[in-house]
Amino acid sequence: MSSNAPEAPALKAGTREWVGLAVLALPTLLISLDQSVLYLALPHLAEGLKPTGTQTLWIMDIYGFLIAGFLITMGTLGDRIGRRRLLMIGATAVGITSVAAACSTSAEALIVTRALLGVAAATLMPSTLALISNMFEDPYQRGRAIAVWAGCFMGGTALGPVIGGAMLESFWWGSVFLLGVPVMLVLLIAAPLVLPEYKNPRAGRIDLFSVVLSLVSILSIIYGLKELARYGFESVPVVAIVVGVAVGAVFVSRQGKLADPLLDLKLFKVGAFTAALLILMVSMLGTGGGYLFITGFVQMVEGYSPMEAGLWMVPAAVASIVAAQLAPIFAERHPLSTVIGVSLLIGMTGYLLLVFVGPVGGMPLLLAGFVITFIGVGTFGALGTNLVVGSVPPERGGSAAALSSISGDLGTALGIATLGSLGTAVYRSSLDVPDGTPAAAADSAAGSMEGAVTAARSLSAEASDGLLTAARDAYTSGLNSIGVACAVVTAISATIAFTFLRKSHGATPSGDAPKQREAEAEGSFSTT
Repeated sequence: MSSNAPEAPALKAGTREWVGLAVLALPTLLISLDQSVLYLALPHLAEGLKPTGTQTLWIMDIYGFLIAGFLITMGTLGDRIGRRRLLMIGATAVGITSVAAACSTSAEALIVTRALLGVAAATLMPSTLALISNMFEDPYQRGRAIAVWAGCFMGGTALGPVIGGAMLESFWWGSVFLLGVPVMLVLLIAAPLVLPEYKNPRAGRIDLFSVVLSLVSILSIIYGLKELARYGFESVPVVAIVVGVAVGAVFVSRQGKLADPLLDLKLFKVGAFTAALLILMVSMLGTGGGYLFITGFVQMVEGYSPMEAGLWMVPAAVASIVAAQLAPIFAERHPLSTVIGVSLLIGMTGYLLLVFVGPVGGMPLLLAGFVITFIGVGTFGALGTNLVVGSVPPERGGSAAALSSISGDLGTALGIATLGSLGTAVYRSSLDVPDGTPAAAADSAAGSMEGAVTAARSLSAEASDGLLTAARDAYTSGLNSIGVACAVVTAISATIAFTFLRKSHGATPSGDAPKQREAEAEGSFSTT
């Protein structure tokens, strides 16, 4: 074919592809729901299994740790063995491990099953996103499909506390893990009927040493960041981060020498791809730190239960879902860099409202700021993800999807560690413990707002009210400082969008891949 021959137009998706999108939305909804629902089950779980403090932390963290650790491996594995095949294997494993987690009779057993559940769940995110890229070749349709995908993820995060609270009122703690079983059964039945298969026919064998290096690097960094957020500056988490960065450098060096790398470093030569990942990580840094303090304010300052706090989060989730659905329409009419940059500036405005929230009667302003912030989050979540997967050829779609998820995870962990530490430092410096408070209660309150709430239960009514009032004032000061920091971080993300993204992507809204995208896929895309 002549090099100047016109490029064949992208095929339009039909009914089968849109039904397939509904099927792919199921595991996306489940993953985000699973990550939020366990917080509600903890008191019930603690009563039944009686875990130690350390075991409780591992029950909470191990699932997210292993999802993040295995994303690159699973994304690349899907490119090699088939994305639908990996999705179905993962769905089967998620169903089995969910039942095992629900039936755990000890804390140790639950930690193990949660770990296995995390490994299984790591197959779902890159598989679903990469399959969407295959099913929707038309840039505009792909943008709409990814907007639906992003909306499901955001919706699951908000629905988790609501659904979990309703189930825990009627069933035992293990019931929250069984939410995934019917979802996975539907997926296993429907996937062969409506989802195509795709794999890279030229892919080589997976380098197992690279798998180990990626796991050690990602797990060490995320573990270190989480521990810094939880306990402050200590040697163990710092060493973990240093080790993770060092191992990561070895991993990157090895990828450059392999004929079939686990992670193709050439992806980062695509300017739009790299810029989108950078914006995603920086913006999620603000979201992670802000969400942590906002949910804490709703529960510990305003006094709402976890389920009630979840209901207060629903308007923001709805705003983000609506914004995600409208984002492709705006991107079709305006330069992508402008739409993303403006959406981030809108989010910055929401964070600035948090600066003016007070300890009494602050919910309306908090809710308004949270909703405005998530309008920006929803817009960029849809467009940024589409830009990442649409900037690479289809045989690298799984790897691109995995990197998109990892960027968000690292940004969130970094935000919780850095901004969480900032808010805690402001809380401690602002806390004015009332005179006459017992030393033990004062020390507990000086550590954290949670410590103040716990200590107040052992005091008289008058002393309890005094300590809680002081703690709420201090925590609100921490929230105000977080608002300023998140606004600065989001402004940095907007600057990246307006500058680097504009240079690398121009005004094209689709983020489409190079012209050989369809040609390279020919012969390797099967609908059977």
